[in-house]
Amino acid sequence: MNASPRVYVIGVGMTKFEKPGRRENFDYPDMAKEAVDKALTDARLGYASVQQAVCGYVYGDSTCGQRALYQIGLTGIPVVNVNNNCSTGSTALYLAAELVRGGRAACVLALGFEKMQRGSLGQTFSDRASPLERHVEVLAERHGLEAAPIAAQMFGAAGREHMKMYGTTPEHFAKIAAKNHRHSANNPNSQFTDVYSVQEILSSQPIYAPLTKLQCCPTSDGAAAAVLASEEFVLRHGLQAQAVELLAVEMATDLPSVFNDKSAIKMVGYDMTSRAAQAVYAKTGLRPDQFQVVELHDCFSANELLTYEALGLCPPGKAGELVDRGDNTYGGKFVVNPSGGLISKGHPLGATGLAQCTELCWQLRGLAGPRQVPGCRRALQHNIGLGGAVVVAAYQLGFPEAAVTAASVAGVSAGDSKDEFQSAKIFRIIGQGLETEGEQIVKKVNGVFAFKVTGGPGGKVGLWLVDCKNGRGKVEFNGQGKADVTITISDQDLVQLMLGKLNPQQAFFSGKLKMQGNMGLAMKLREFQSRVGELKAKL
Repeated sequence: MNASPRVYVIGVGMTKFEKPGRRENFDYPDMAKEAVDKALTDARLGYASVQQAVCGYVYGDSTCGQRALYQIGLTGIPVVNVNNNCSTGSTALYLAAELVRGGRAACVLALGFEKMQRGSLGQTFSDRASPLERHVEVLAERHGLEAAPIAAQMFGAAGREHMKMYGTTPEHFAKIAAKNHRHSANNPNSQFTDVYSVQEILSSQPIYAPLTKLQCCPTSDGAAAAVLASEEFVLRHGLQAQAVELLAVEMATDLPSVFNDKSAIKMVGYDMTSRAAQAVYAKTGLRPDQFQVVELHDCFSANELLTYEALGLCPPGKAGELVDRGDNTYGGKFVVNPSGGLISKGHPLGATGLAQCTELCWQLRGLAGPRQVPGCRRALQHNIGLGGAVVVAAYQLGFPEAAVTAASVAGVSAGDSKDEFQSAKIFRIIGQGLETEGEQIVKKVNGVFAFKVTGGPGGKVGLWLVDCKNGRGKVEFNGQGKADVTITISDQDLVQLMLGKLNPQQAFFSGKLKMQGNMGLAMKLREFQSRVGELKAKL
């Protein structure tokens, strides 16, 4: 086991990943602030506690990290900006961990964000050498070049090689994509939540055989953040209950085989993934089969299949059998990409690695809701960027004996799915209203509501925080902010109340509706009830 100083992830947060340009007022400073605010709230810390920050993004001018963080605080701390192609977010994580492990700082923020253009990725600068020109030469020499996005050609060619070498079929790649789309249906932060059959995947628009459109990740806007800390910092601030230990985080870059072996599989990073993974296993003393959940870089379905073998989840040439057995999903040996992966959750380049970290921390803390992997004790992360760099990391709860979630401390069942509650649809529509009319609603209401919803499935209790006071407002399940008024009501009665079928005064005097805090603010519930027509249509 690694005897070096320990590093913990004590807070995580992310935005919903969006189609580029879809969400208004969602420039990179906006998305960065949302992710950092969530991570700091999760860590129960203020920005003043952060001693250094590492910010990752691929598309943007110099010092975007400072621009993103200055609106959160001007504390004079070192801010380092990093760009490592698609592994940028995990590179920020890697550097933050190195700062903590090396004793340079006790609390470091890792932030990743990206505001992207629509469509396939292309070269930004045409007046200088491309970082991928030698990789493309391998592709051209081995497979030729076609009229298709270059990244799809590179990973698609690697898929073709695997088919030729091991008898893998297009159905294997399609099964992986179908699995990831299915997983994303339970992720409210996912760019896509549609579910497809294997045949629908195969029948979607051809991109570069064997890849079809539904096997390729989209471009996305979004941000994610993580707060890392030393063991002394965790103990001093009493954060053992939520601390996830970063057992090891290893980075590797390309080896001579990338260019010398004339193999597309090697060209897209197989060997550097294997090298980083083996370093993680050596440092932790763990085997691949001791991890229950894996978030890996499925930029294309072919790369997910290749990565099974590179990480050692199965022997070389056996990934197709792993897929056929269902050992990459719930009920199998591993659950791979419970978030939906890049294919369906989305891929804002700078944010992806930290979104993976966020998902894995939620899984280990039992906060993944309907995506929760049963018995999750250890988690593995893989994030790769052509050009090239790869980061592989291993996680487990830092203090299992103290590991109770913030939700269970608040009297809310840990890991409950908000979608199990009848009233979840109410809050979903309120959230949609804030997205479209947030400024007006915030101006009218100017308050934060906490709804403690009792009588859910199996007697569960849910907590929704409806912020109609800050920015454009937002709705959070198990939110941890301070409420101006707390409303306690049963799941069924809340639905009836918001539909106008339950009189609020009668509910209050009969004890069905309980309120604490700003009673005048509670009277502004009618701002939500005004959407009753829409609610009736959707419930």
